[in-house]
Amino acid sequence: MTGLSKKKYKEMNLIDLILFAQQGDYDALEEIIKREQKNIFASFCYLGASKETLSDLTQEALFRMSRNIKNLKNPKYFKSWLAQIISNLFYDDLRKKQRRPDAISLDNFWTIDDENENSLLHICDNTLKPDEKTLGKELTDIIRDTICELPEHFRLVIILRELQGLSYEEIAKITQTNVGTVKSRISRARNKLQECLKHYLA
Repeated sequence: MTGLSKKKYKEMNLIDLILFAQQGDYDALEEIIKREQKNIFASFCYLGASKETLSDLTQEALFRMSRNIKNLKNPKYFKSWLAQIISNLFYDDLRKKQRRPDAISLDNFWTIDDENENSLLHICDNTLKPDEKTLGKELTDIIRDTICELPEHFRLVIILRELQGLSYEEIAKITQTNVGTVKSRISRARNKLQECLKHYLA
């Protein structure tokens, strides 16, 4: 224990939190869990985890992260390390079921930003006017359905890039492909999303 206040942990950057957690600081680990659980949940949603296993997969990912964080040699690679845990869990679950995953709905509202390829999908402010909420729900459904209809290898790379914020090199390592293939898959996934949304963004 460091004797730091909860506020100090909330203000701490991720790398410092990881270093504290690796030294057995439970409060630092708790703060990491709070920061990451939403993205983990959303990742499984967009990968297409079934409704019955969604919570279990999220909890298992958090458990594996907590149990193995001491073994992470370089905190700089935490995001790609965690993405590998998520990917492994999802495909392990998929192999067990031996079927294509069901599409799961998210309450978050996602939009396209054509100007910034590194932030294609954004979680937006929920304080919207009634007419904006209606359009937001419609866009959410379209984006969700479009992502879930993508082939699994396209779906995985777009989630790792846009939701997890990983580099092309990190995604290539996780998916065991080369960087050129990763870029091609991400580009095709983005084009598909933009094609489906062009009437709403005109």
